[in-house]
Amino acid sequence: MLDLQLEIFLLILAGFGLSKLGYFSKPTRKQLTNIVLCLVLPCATIQSFEIKVDQQLLVSMILVFMISVGIQFLYLIFCKSCWNGIKDDRKPSLQYGTMVSNAGFMGMPVAQSAFGPTGLLYASIFLIPQRVCMWSYGVSLYEKGTRQEVIRKVATNPCIVAIYIGIVLMVLGMFDIHLPKFIDDTIGTIGDCNTALSMIVIGGILSDVPKEKIFDHISILYSALRLLVLPLLIFAILLFLPVESMVRNVCVLLSAMPAASTTAMLAQRYEKDPEFASRIIFVSTLLSMLTLPLIFLLLEWL
Repeated sequence: MLDLQLEIFLLILAGFGLSKLGYFSKPTRKQLTNIVLCLVLPCATIQSFEIKVDQQLLVSMILVFMISVGIQFLYLIFCKSCWNGIKDDRKPSLQYGTMVSNAGFMGMPVAQSAFGPTGLLYASIFLIPQRVCMWSYGVSLYEKGTRQEVIRKVATNPCIVAIYIGIVLMVLGMFDIHLPKFIDDTIGTIGDCNTALSMIVIGGILSDVPKEKIFDHISILYSALRLLVLPLLIFAILLFLPVESMVRNVCVLLSAMPAASTTAMLAQRYEKDPEFASRIIFVSTLLSMLTLPLIFLLLEWL
């Protein structure tokens, strides 16, 4: 867990340093953001749906999926109610960051490390509703226009198209039908660039933020909600439901992850205060070094 968090900070530091040295200008960050959102992230999304369905664990997998759908509805309630006092360009990032966490890059390896291959499988299933929400409702938070225009733009977003493809590939995989290896490897190679490129962009954006503004009260408040309030509430609800402990623990652990890197990617693309979006990623990731071990200890204790 600590290694992943340190990796994130080193990648952010690389982007920060490149920007301060003059090698990573704002136009370059904008272009790289578009490459990530239009190519790299869609490939990573397609790759995430390549899940081998274990027939013996099918009931538990369905339960994880249903819990994840319920959690997305819970996130939606908080998303709609918590940030109404924010009227500027920070609002879409706060709402998106409440809906979406870094459960992919950080959550999956943490789940595998804590709970083994079954934990990784449950984490993969848990992420499906989140990926659908992040590229549908999540993108609509940043898009402007009439309702019809927003729906059309969201429905044709490259990452939503990637979800369509991913679902088809997941279903075909149940019948042992797979992409040719060279295509699958190419998608995987491009998708593997996601974390590095995203965090380097975030580091570049943070280089424009005055140091005294990084730990502002809104970033701290958001981090408390994302890292403590939501996972503890989910834990309390699942504690009273007839759910096996591993299913519960994986769902709670993944809900306790910090803000997703896509928060800054979308803020950068739609020019919605990317500096603030990068701050909440940085601050929540930093504070997660304290909160994640505490959440894990709570799960182990109960």
